[in-house]
Amino acid sequence: MWPSIVHYHQSCRTLDDGGLISYPTESVFGVGCDPHQLDAVDRLLTLKRRSWTKGLILIASEPEQLEDWVDWSSVPNLSTILESWPGPETWVVPVAEHVSPFLRGQFNSLAVRVSAHPVVRGICDHFGSAIISTSANHAGQREARTSFAVRQLFKDKIDYYVPGHTINRNDKNSRPSRIRMAATGQVLRA
Repeated sequence: MWPSIVHYHQSCRTLDDGGLISYPTESVFGVGCDPHQLDAVDRLLTLKRRSWTKGLILIASEPEQLEDWVDWSSVPNLSTILESWPGPETWVVPVAEHVSPFLRGQFNSLAVRVSAHPVVRGICDHFGSAIISTSANHAGQREARTSFAVRQLFKDKIDYYVPGHTINRNDKNSRPSRIRMAATGQVLRA
């Protein structure tokens, strides 16, 4: 089942209210929230049992949705990054000065991605902004690959479950997006 406009409206209402949503991405299911609402970010970190020091990923439907969060002027190979999107390629780029440590962790950078998944793109388009995205799992555990698995894991701790499936749903070995350093191209997660 793919989401309808009603699902997009409900996901945006949930984000506006400081809630957590779950949704399919390219390879695994994600959990996200509005990056402007630090109480929601803290709730997400607690749910995942993830230290704030590690930082999070922002996903978007267009690079312009990331402009308030990153310093594109400090990226020497911006064209390489833009050519890799949309897709499952996450880049660690210099962060804008105002970005909270809850998002960037202990770093002066932020992980960002423009997703190719139609559900993620629909959520970000309707919300009009990038959202936080992290894999649906407890830190260090295997990522959820179906909506059923996410519901079994988090139950009522997620405020809204967006229907859909991952692009790579038939590939049991698919991994979350590759993460690379923008400055060097170094792969941090394959």
